[in-house]
Amino acid sequence: MITLNAKKKIAVLLSAIAFLNLSLFALAGEMKNVDSTDKQNKIEIKDFAFNPQTITVKSGEKVTWINRDEEPHTIVSVGKQFKKSTALDTDQEFTITVGAPGAYDYFCSVHPKMTGTIVVEK
Repeated sequence: MITLNAKKKIAVLLSAIAFLNLSLFALAGEMKNVDSTDKQNKIEIKDFAFNPQTITVKSGEKVTWINRDEEPHTIVSVGKQFKKSTALDTDQEFTITVGAPGAYDYFCSVHPKMTGTIVVEK
């Protein structure tokens, strides 16, 4: 026979477990949103091209390039709107924080036909 005190303890324990499950579910949702925001500001360098070639971000956000080619590549701003990268080897990354709204055109100085644009909005 289960006493009234034991039933209360079981009810409290079940409530705590339910609360913990809801907390973990909410936290997982927040973590997923952080990851998806991060991914949308990544530019992959592959097959001698920037992908996506044009990306739209908000002022103050970070943009990261990652080189997936076996050849080195650089990122150079046409209008000197950001500092140029060093030569990126395979799997190396380069990150900037964009400033004022506008179009930031860039290219690879090693392969000048490789071009891209960052559109910065308020």
